[in-house]
Amino acid sequence: MVGAYASFGCATPLSTSLRHLSHLSSTVTPSKPHHFSALRATATIAAAKMPGSSSKSHPSLEVIGGAVNTFLPAMKTLHLPYVPYPFIGWNCHVETIFAAFFRSLPDVRFRRECLRTRDDGAVALDWVSGDDRNLPSNSPVLILLPGLTGGSEDTYVRHMLLRARSKGWRVVVFNSRGCGNSPVTTAQFYSASFLGDISEVVEHVGNRYPSANLYAVGWSLGANILVRYVGQESFSCPLAGAISLCNPFNLIIADEDFRKGFNIVYDKALANALCKIFRRHALLFEDIGGEFNIPLAANAKSVREFDDGLTRVSFGFKSVDDYYSNSSSSDSIKNVSIPLLCIQAENDPIAPSRGIPREDIQKNPNCMLIVTPKGGHLGWVAGGEAPLGAPWTDPIVMDFLEHLEQARVSSFVTTCTSLEDANVTGTLHQVEDYSRPSSRCSISVPSSVSKVRHLSLF
Repeated sequence: MVGAYASFGCATPLSTSLRHLSHLSSTVTPSKPHHFSALRATATIAAAKMPGSSSKSHPSLEVIGGAVNTFLPAMKTLHLPYVPYPFIGWNCHVETIFAAFFRSLPDVRFRRECLRTRDDGAVALDWVSGDDRNLPSNSPVLILLPGLTGGSEDTYVRHMLLRARSKGWRVVVFNSRGCGNSPVTTAQFYSASFLGDISEVVEHVGNRYPSANLYAVGWSLGANILVRYVGQESFSCPLAGAISLCNPFNLIIADEDFRKGFNIVYDKALANALCKIFRRHALLFEDIGGEFNIPLAANAKSVREFDDGLTRVSFGFKSVDDYYSNSSSSDSIKNVSIPLLCIQAENDPIAPSRGIPREDIQKNPNCMLIVTPKGGHLGWVAGGEAPLGAPWTDPIVMDFLEHLEQARVSSFVTTCTSLEDANVTGTLHQVEDYSRPSSRCSISVPSSVSKVRHLSLF
């Protein structure tokens, strides 16, 4: 199921078949990572003061989770009804296909960075051209994880990128192996089970911008990988927050539905897209031997066949079902220790609603779930920009991100002030060169919070 739940949401396959909040003095360093439990009170107060905030969601939405009381007041539009765009939004398949084919593609100029991984693989990081010159080094960073075969060219990725960038955020698109024209240099693609690449990408981005808070948004299979990573890292997660959109969660359940009814059309289209990617790099698998079934993968008529011939063997699983079972992010929710927002559509044909781990989300004080009555798979053709503009989810995601950033800033200001008043650390030195690792107390402030992007406290 390496690509089923993410690929279809991408325009390409359809149309063509506080990592660290700051650095204190060496005398006193805040515990790492910065856990959300320590910020909950500050976040709740900050959210209540936000203009347009509401403590209740509209009945058309399902909003649950252990962190609802903290996050919901920060959402400026959840008190409004979810109104799908006429005709397009009434049928999940029409909405899914419409969004993939007809959603507008914003113009963005990228600068590509190819990152060599420890196993000699490669991924491509697409940064917005000019941001290195135009943004302070401590601007919050948003990492975007599209689905398999998806990348920087996908419409939903571009819309989210532009929204975050308009708020003063630095954004980078993580194009996985073989996706978005990323090079494939070894006989291994990526999968729902493999967390090595995302770990290295987060580490790389964090080292590049050590004074910035890191956040991530994932769609479909990218969301599954992101949630598994956040759960695996748990209390050591370097991300300050994460958002999961159209996550299949339980891949066994998703696979069952994926081979029924109209979904078979998606299955065949995605298998064709996966085969095209494979054929471009087929020489890497020449004479590979073992349990690989290269002819089956190269000519797969379904995603399951592709996974059976290639994916599950590459990552050491005994069967496709073994691969799906051990790659589901539904089992990771209980271990999530940073703020996590999950947004799903009740009628998603590729990420079934019954696979959502509602009970674990409800029990976890760091998680909140929003389920819309309509939306299809990565459609959400609703809201002020419908039908051709950004998905309904984008303003919600941005409200959540800015809320987290503001809460972390407020909490850190309080912490620094308390340390200063208690004379615990002595003097915290102001540093002019923020790009150089040093002893400082620095704060990233989103543009929507203040025009001052960087503060230094003595």
